[in-house]
Formats: sequence, C-alpha cells, structure tokens
Amino acid sequence: MSLLPLTMTFWDYDRVRPLADGTVRIEGCDAVHFALDIHDIFFRAIRNHEFDVTELSFSSYMMMADRGDAPYVAIPVFLSRMWRYSAIYIRTDRGIEGPEDLKGREVGVPEYQVTAALAARGMLSDEYGVTASDIVWRTGGIEDPGRPEKVKLDLPSDIVCTPIPADKSLSGMMVAGELDAMVSPLPPSCFTGGHPDIGRLFPDFRALEKAYWKKTGVFPIMHVAAIRRSLVEEHKWLANNVFEAFEKAKKSVMPGLRNFGAVKATVPWLAAEVEETIALMGEDYWPYGVERNVKSIETMARWSREQGLSKRRLGIEDLFAPETLEQSKS
Repeated sequence: MSLLPLTMTFWDYDRVRPLADGTVRIEGCDAVHFALDIHDIFFRAIRNHEFDVTELSFSSYMMMADRGDAPYVAIPVFLSRMWRYSAIYIRTDRGIEGPEDLKGREVGVPEYQVTAALAARGMLSDEYGVTASDIVWRTGGIEDPGRPEKVKLDLPSDIVCTPIPADKSLSGMMVAGELDAMVSPLPPSCFTGGHPDIGRLFPDFRALEKAYWKKTGVFPIMHVAAIRRSLVEEHKWLANNVFEAFEKAKKSVMPGLRNFGAVKATVPWLAAEVEETIALMGEDYWPYGVERNVKSIETMARWSREQGLSKRRLGIEDLFAPETLEQSKS
C-alpha cells in the first residue's frame, strides 16, 4: 500500500516538534509540515481550507461544527490550553475594582469568537455573574487596525458587539481612554509599555487560576488538532493514526521538562515549575483523548452556547471524529 500524502501545520510547540521534524511519523502517511505563524494557520485553514491536518481555534471549530459546514473534523488533541484570568486588561482610572464593575462597560476583543475571549467570558459568567450580554463588546486588531472576524457572527439580540473604527487598534484605544477594558491573549503594548492607567483586572492571576482548577477541574482548551473531513471519511484508520502520532510526540518530550541538570527551555526554574504543576494537576497534566477531558470539553461547549456563538449545546459526539471517542488500554 502506498503512503497517504498529507500536508500539516501547527505552531512550534515542544509537544509537537517531533512530529513536525519527522522524528515521529503518522503511520501509513507521508506527511509534510508547514512551519507557520499561528494567525496564518487559522486564517488559511478557515478561509481557504489549505491543509490536511491543521491546528484550529476551538471556538471557531465549534461554531463551524454547529453550523454543519466544518471542512475539518477535530481529534481530541489539545495543542494549546490556558486559563484566561491573565488576559483581561483594564483602565485603572475608571473605578473598575472587580469583575462586577465591567457591567455596562466597553470592552475590546480581537474577535468576539476567539477562544481566549470565550474562556474569559465563561469564567466571568460562572464565577462572578458577569454575562456576555452585560458588556458592550468592541472588536478589532490588538495592535494593527482592520482585523475582521474569521468566522461570521450571528449573535442574539441581547449581545452588543460592534467593530472599532477601521483606522484604530484596541491597544491604541485603551491608551486614548476610548475603551474601559480589553481581552487580549498576549499582553498588549498598552500594558507592556508601562502606561500608568492600564493594568490587569486580576494581578494575581496565577493563584486564581490554580484555585479555579481545584474547584472545577476545568483546563480550558484553546486549540485542537483537526483533519480534513473528506480524508477521515475515506480512510477510517486515519483519525486514530494521527491521534497516536500526536500522543507519541507529546510523550517523547515531557520527561525532559523535569531535568534539573540541564533545562530544556530558557527558564531557570523550569523543572521545579513542572514538579509544582504535577503536584497540583497530576502526572499527565496535559491529557489528550476524550475520557480525561469530558468536563473541559463540555464546559467550553456550554460557554459557546451561552455566549451566542453556537445555536445549540454541542455534544462530544458532535465535535470529534467518532473513531477517536474511545482509546484502547493495555
């Protein structure tokens, strides 16, 4: 049998590098990896469907799955995961002392549907009673003007969401005092530049995120791996083979993170950080597969429905290739 040719793209995470460089191979496939910036990956995959195996925003994917027009089908490989207490930035001169003070405020987001905003809004709603309809949302580029929504929105009437002017950026509007707050996956220049009136809503975000994990067991999923749907339908073995390759790549790099002799990344206390994470979350703190991620998946799907992104409450069977819903055990 000849090998199935595949094009694939995902960001340069340590946990996928063995798959990108060919150290780990997808059984039965001849896969070529394209090294791209994460924003290019999402744009090209969603707009042009250019790749066979790709990283996708989980929020964008849920919207497409809800509408029944997703060109890709996800597998339970969660390439990026983050709590987003750290992602909310405020004007400190507006009397915003806590989450409840965001009600009625104008808050910028790069796109309403980005997963970072989905998770931040979900946390605000679940933990503090601040719902998506309590805030006036403004969308646009964080640093550069003119960023559109990659997936068309069809929000309910109680959620107000409008673009900022085409010649402005969210960070610039924060500096000018034209927004009260913003949600940004990366620290925006208005914050990193040391503006005296801009800070985080949750300065002690790390402690809050640990407490949230202990309380809920939810580790929010930002990005998933997905395969071109037509290929999965034609080759029933493909979804599990791709899943197993991602799993093997992750397992091959995780032990090195605990090496106190020579750190794998440019972080002096990396090994100690990993040990602390294991003490909190368990040995396999970044699990793939459905079984150990049910609560996180179902929470993300609920947030998507509550925030008007999905029209129905998506189930796990609506989101992942059926072949990957169960994994064999030794």
